[in-house]
Amino acid sequence: MKLIIDSVSENEAFARTVVAAYITKLDPTLEELADVKTAVSEAVTNCIIHGYAGRHGEIEVVCKIKGKLIEVSVTDHGVGIEDVEKAMQPLYTTKPEWERSGMGFAFMEAFMDELTVHSKPGEGTQVVMKKEIGKEQES
Repeated sequence: MKLIIDSVSENEAFARTVVAAYITKLDPTLEELADVKTAVSEAVTNCIIHGYAGRHGEIEVVCKIKGKLIEVSVTDHGVGIEDVEKAMQPLYTTKPEWERSGMGFAFMEAFMDELTVHSKPGEGTQVVMKKEIGKEQES
């Protein structure tokens, strides 16, 4: 599934709803669904606020299902991240004046099983998140 949206805040809810609808065929628990929706929200919001910094751009959301594993990638072609390791530290933010918590990547890591961030300054950022659905039900 591929979704291309404009970098406006109204599209954050749309993106998370589309991904949630797409993964329902795996019969996720409400908690799993909430985890994925939260992670997608954080990734899309990061694109809007940090990737494009208020400028217009497109955000691409791709969702793949492999067995019980979902993979969601969220990509922007904005400013990119100079130091990914630093940006992934909890409470780090490039926009302290916006009173943001700096927890976007920490939330993505907490709610998904795997998080990978690829970024190049001036070219954009891709966040790839993976989660196995049904893992808790098997225990």
